[in-house]
Amino acid sequence: MASFPNQPLQPLQPQPDGTITIPPLDPSNHTHTIIFLHGRGDNTRSFTNFLRSWSSSRGRTLMQTFPTIRWVFPQAPTRIVASSVRANTNNNNGGAGAVYPPYQTMPQWFDVWTPQNFAQREEIQLPGLREMVPAVRELIRREAEDPIADPREGRGLNGRWDRVVLAGISMGSATSLHTLLNLDVPASGGGRLGAYMGFCGRCPFRGRTLGEMRGLLGVAGAPVGGENGTISRTPVLLEHNVDDPLVKIENGRDARDILVGFGAQVEWREYPSGGHWFQEPEGIDDVVSFLTRAVGVVQAPEVWTADGMDTYVLGVISG
Repeated sequence: MASFPNQPLQPLQPQPDGTITIPPLDPSNHTHTIIFLHGRGDNTRSFTNFLRSWSSSRGRTLMQTFPTIRWVFPQAPTRIVASSVRANTNNNNGGAGAVYPPYQTMPQWFDVWTPQNFAQREEIQLPGLREMVPAVRELIRREAEDPIADPREGRGLNGRWDRVVLAGISMGSATSLHTLLNLDVPASGGGRLGAYMGFCGRCPFRGRTLGEMRGLLGVAGAPVGGENGTISRTPVLLEHNVDDPLVKIENGRDARDILVGFGAQVEWREYPSGGHWFQEPEGIDDVVSFLTRAVGVVQAPEVWTADGMDTYVLGVISG
């Protein structure tokens, strides 16, 4: 059994594409991977710094609680915000339909016209989702199937898609939700993901059948029509704060009902406060419970030190 004392947070360096990975505390005992998509306007540096500081009611972060998990944080592309664009409608100076500064850009998985009404000009969401859903799906495949070149980053999952957890917050939750809807996990990989976890999220293109949602995105290799095997077998946790001012609680409840209607087994948690963010510590406690029960991730035991102080080291259970 290896043990790891608490360490001060060190800055994390992203890869050239912005992706940040956090290896298991014991890379030789890599059992699961969580792919976590940040929210609109955020970046992986900021998001990982926050996530590494959130703790449960027992005072442990998710990384400390689950030392066999490898964490992968992809970076959203920087896109033009369509609602900030002034279209050039005359045929001079660029031609009809051209756009020109000033306009706003930000990191976002896909664009929305206005957070006040996600249904307004909802077609603006399509180009980004059509690009990002296949990209996230390929990231899941790589984490499940490809060997990891650097042994310090983990040992790989040997084709076990059911040991990959897909998660997202806000727009990252919406993107990962549509990724789940377009997944067809092979039986050899477990026939499901380890889980899907969504925080402060919603489901774009509500009011449509599963087949209609898939038809809008047109993702190659997606299941046909309303086939829902992967969805029904993948455990789902959704968390939302009642006072969320950006993605209203009704959007989260709606996403819950949509997933249940598509055959998913959803655990729903809502909290009276917390805004458009994670709930700490109750929400972290619920994540710990869910990953332990539904996914089978083993928690690190607390080992009290000989000096009698309220500190612990993390023991990694081999196997």
